Parts: sequence; structure tokens; C-alpha cells
Amino acid sequence: MRAAIVGAGNFGTAIANIIAKNGHCTHLWMRDAEQLADMRAYGENRRYLKGFPLESNVVPTCDMAAAVGVSDIVFLTVPSASFREVTREVAPHMRPGTLVVSGTKGVEAEGFHLMSQILDELLPDCVTGVISGPNLAEEIADKHYAGTVVASRSETLRDAVQTVLRSAEFRVYSSADVYGVELGGALKNIYAIVCGMGAALEVGQNTVGMLITRSLAEMSRFAVSLGANPFTFLGLAGVGDLFVTCTSPLSRNFQLGHRVASGATLDEAMDQLGKLAEGVNTLAVVRDKSIELDVHMPLMEGLHDVLFNGADIEAVIAGLMTGEVVADVEFAEPKTWGFQR
Repeated sequence: MRAAIVGAGNFGTAIANIIAKNGHCTHLWMRDAEQLADMRAYGENRRYLKGFPLESNVVPTCDMAAAVGVSDIVFLTVPSASFREVTREVAPHMRPGTLVVSGTKGVEAEGFHLMSQILDELLPDCVTGVISGPNLAEEIADKHYAGTVVASRSETLRDAVQTVLRSAEFRVYSSADVYGVELGGALKNIYAIVCGMGAALEVGQNTVGMLITRSLAEMSRFAVSLGANPFTFLGLAGVGDLFVTCTSPLSRNFQLGHRVASGATLDEAMDQLGKLAEGVNTLAVVRDKSIELDVHMPLMEGLHDVLFNGADIEAVIAGLMTGEVVADVEFAEPKTWGFQR
């Protein structure tokens, strides 16, 4: 197959290398001509994924028409804030029936649109889907074992993504729950900030365990209110991605939380990081939506107070620990779990 990756960040570059190594000609599109020149000169993406040579089948380019106009499958891996704009740029060059996959984890603020919804709106003649999972780009590039989930209503797209992305080190699982997979990837960034704060405060492992499981409860509760399958959150796109992002120092959102809890302001932490932490934008959008839907999300609400209202972290923690206690596990049938006559 002929493939294109639109967005030459660390993740886009990592999956471009996998696809190219599998024998598919792969265009890697970027907007910055200076980045393109550097990549051609050094044979690697020194800006975002330094130290990992590009496969010979990867063709870096700034020419959108050349990248996507001839491709059978296109992956969009740009930040959520620019996703709609870039999709509009892509649209005139797309052939009907092209397979288009979002690799972006985030939510568009206006109207609370997921990336798949933007694709469906702007590319009505294409077949759309998403990929999400515990996919730290540096580890994928370094060929550590990893897996992802492709979600689409189209079996053809799911099969195609499994064909081009699967390798000896990278497994691709399949799902029909597009919103569940996509929401898992977006929401976990919020809680990675929380866990980064916890790491800076040197909380114990008991605390980490509680944070991650209660984060999962909030994520699934919110997603179910939007029509997702709660059991999706037991898979790679849910608990798998959440665990990795909440415990790895490679996670940008974890790093941001760590810096804030260490004394930096939100603006300072974002400047120091130098890379977009999607969780900050997602937090503001999800907080508004949770109020609209009346979904109980105390961890998310506490983080919002710290980052946007200047609340004291210790005071927020105290409030969380003395707040109302709810059921441990939701979405289970009591008559079928643990009750025997």
C-alpha cells in the first residue's frame, strides 16, 4: 500500500518507520521547510525523534498533494488544536475511498468534537478510523514491544491498519468502539498530569494505585455518558494507555504535572517542556462537558482548580480524601458478580 503520515512529530515519525520497514512507500509530511531540509541532510528527525534513522522507504516532504494525493491510507498525527485546519488542507487532495486514520489524542474545544468526528465531517467520501494505546514514540522507535488499538466502523480499514503497522515488536488490536478508544486516549492525558504531581510530591505506591484506578473510573464514567462501551477501558486504549502515561517520565503530561507540583506555574511548566501537553487543553474542555452532563469527576475537578484557579495542592488533596465515597466498581451486574445462593 502507499501511505502518508501528515505530521512529522515523534509519533508520526515512529509509525512512518514501521510502515516503511514493512515495505510500503511512506510519505512523511511536515509544514516546516527548515525541518525538511534538516531531515533530508541527516536522515533522521533530529527535532522530534533524534537518534533514529529514517527507513529508506520514508519520503519526507512539505508537498501535501504529493504526500496524500497518491496514498491508499493516510494517518493524521498533528496536535488536536490544529487538527481541523490540517484536515481542511488535506481534503482537496483526497481520493474517494481513501482510508484516513487519526493518531491524535485530544478533543476540539468548540462543540466537543473528537478527531474522528472532524474527519467524518470534512472528509465525507473517505473511510475513517483512529489508533490509540500505550504508544510512547521513543520506545516504539527503539523497538520495545508495544501494542495499539485501531478502531473503526469499517472492517476494511481495521484490516489495512493491522497490515501496514503490525511488526515483530508492534501488535495492532482491533475494536469497533471508535468513541471509547478515542476518549480513552484523550482523557488519560488529564490524569497523567495528576500522577506527575503525585510523583513530585513523593507519594507512596498505594497512592499511585488509588490514583490510577480512580482515574479509570472517572474516564469510563464520562465516556459511557457519551455512548462509549465501558469495557473498552479494560483494554490497551483504556487502562493500558492510562497506566503508561501516568507512570512514565517520557510522558509530556506527566512531566508537566511534575513541574507544577515542584513549584512552576502552568505557563512556566509549558515553556520549560517545549512540547505540547495535550492534557491541559483536554482538561478545560472535559471539565465544561462534565458539568453539562452532570458526571462526577472529582480528580479532574481538583486538577482544574490547581491549574486554572490557583488552588493549593495540599488543600485539594485534603478535599478529595474527605469527599463522598462512591462505589468501587461501576458498570457491573450485582446478580452476576459475587452473589451466590
